[in-house]
Amino acid sequence: MKLFDAHCHLQDPRVLNKAPELIENALEAGVVRFAVNGIYEEDWHLVKEMGETYPSVIPCFGLHPWYVAERSPNWFETLKEYFDATPSAAVGEIGVHKGSQPQGIQADISEQIKVLGQQLELAKELNKPATVHCVAAFDELVELMRSMGPFPAGVILHSYMGSAELVPELSELGSYFSFSGHNMSQNANAFKRVLNAVPSDRILLETDSPDALPKSLLPNETFNQPANLHYVLDYVASLLEVTKEELAELTYHNAVRLFSYKGSKVRPKKYRK
Repeated sequence: MKLFDAHCHLQDPRVLNKAPELIENALEAGVVRFAVNGIYEEDWHLVKEMGETYPSVIPCFGLHPWYVAERSPNWFETLKEYFDATPSAAVGEIGVHKGSQPQGIQADISEQIKVLGQQLELAKELNKPATVHCVAAFDELVELMRSMGPFPAGVILHSYMGSAELVPELSELGSYFSFSGHNMSQNANAFKRVLNAVPSDRILLETDSPDALPKSLLPNETFNQPANLHYVLDYVASLLEVTKEELAELTYHNAVRLFSYKGSKVRPKKYRK
């Protein structure tokens, strides 16, 4: 059984020195691929080095909405240079955030949307998938995607917290829906409605490590890691009423197709709908 962690941050300062151990743990647990997302200019080189060192890592470069106010005047040119130097990379983590933010971080919503639009346009131009963070701002995100879309290479809505009602339109625009330990804290019935709304060829699993630790299952752990993707797999499979082996194969196939996108004609596997 192979798994694909569609979103994590192994370059995070909290776990960077443990990255070799975490990657080894993941491989032993059957998590054989992971998309490592950069979040600001200062960590893009770490993500690039990780992608060069570990064949299982898909590097992703992007400016997270929390760090929009800190961007340098040349940030966008620098970002494009990283993609020129790393053809296999995807775009991420980018997005828009209206909820509470870490202390000391202030990012104007209009500036966030401007920066997100630039990065989504770049993803379209480069024919790459883009991983999007969205908190309490789905109206703004959908409006922007409508104005720019559709996105044939895919937009990954990581730790998707939107409604089931938004799923059809977001799917038509090219969205994929990724679920993590964050979703395990949601109301189970509401989460099940969302899962049942997602087309089977557009569902992904992630850890968002070192965050989104399923604390109820791992109370003594401090940080999350890709090996813990099995906990998300088990929970999502139980709500969808499919076997974990079926869901593992489905989500692995979806992620490989998405992150390998070059106008792919690979037929998606489906177990429901």
